[in-house]
Amino acid sequence: MTTISSPPPSGVAQPGQAPSGRVAISARTLRTDRWWVSPLVTAVVLGAFIIYTTVRLFMRADYWVGEYRYLTPLYSPCLSVSCAPGSSHLGTFLPAFPLALPLPILIFPILAGFRASCYYYRKAGYRAFLQSPPGCAVTEPAKKYTGETRFPLVLQNLHRYFFYLASLLLLINTYDAVLAFHPASGGFGVGLGSLILLVNANMLWLYSLSCHACRHIFGGRLKHFSQHPLRYWLWTKLSKLNGRHMQFAWASLITVMLTDFYIMAVSAGWIADLRLFN
Repeated sequence: MTTISSPPPSGVAQPGQAPSGRVAISARTLRTDRWWVSPLVTAVVLGAFIIYTTVRLFMRADYWVGEYRYLTPLYSPCLSVSCAPGSSHLGTFLPAFPLALPLPILIFPILAGFRASCYYYRKAGYRAFLQSPPGCAVTEPAKKYTGETRFPLVLQNLHRYFFYLASLLLLINTYDAVLAFHPASGGFGVGLGSLILLVNANMLWLYSLSCHACRHIFGGRLKHFSQHPLRYWLWTKLSKLNGRHMQFAWASLITVMLTDFYIMAVSAGWIADLRLFN
């Protein structure tokens, strides 16, 4: 017996196959919720962070508070002869930079590459800026999909190597946080700036340890967990952190910006550091 189906109601999405091989529907979406809020907020926050960091990198000022040894993570480590006196904890291996060149010209690309190639930020960036797609069950404007097989998106596959380099910088950020508890006057001291640097270092550690690449390095390729009990234990702990990777990604992004802003405000003389001890 043959069943004749009635045509779909007007305005209802009709699944089909577009000439390009992509699924085609007659409506952009059937969703009735405010699906556009999430990609919009993501675009605004990430856009604000990109603009802020770009301005700060080219300012080349107010990144170091010598009295309390506060160094912003955006400039750490500072390796040029042009760096403020006392801010180069690892020495000045690089010559003086012209004014048009940011001081962390070798450092920031590593941090930006690590964030940009992060699995969570890929999703956030694709939805917020590329609209690929802007939301689940929402038609995207692109008529062709090549994934991450072509330039520049193929560079996303370098994420693991960015993780290695960023981990080295994180060790330096941790050293900066510890140094902030030892003011230039000597002894041990606690200020609001040192606590902010400590919180920021912890957020960066949580973001890095919850990274998919970190989890894979410790246990992703093991075929027999029973033969590697220590790595399996680490893998299970990292897997728990991995479940909150999105939250750590946002938290660490915000703490980096707030830490830099606070150090800039103290260095520029806008505010005085709140000292709790020494």
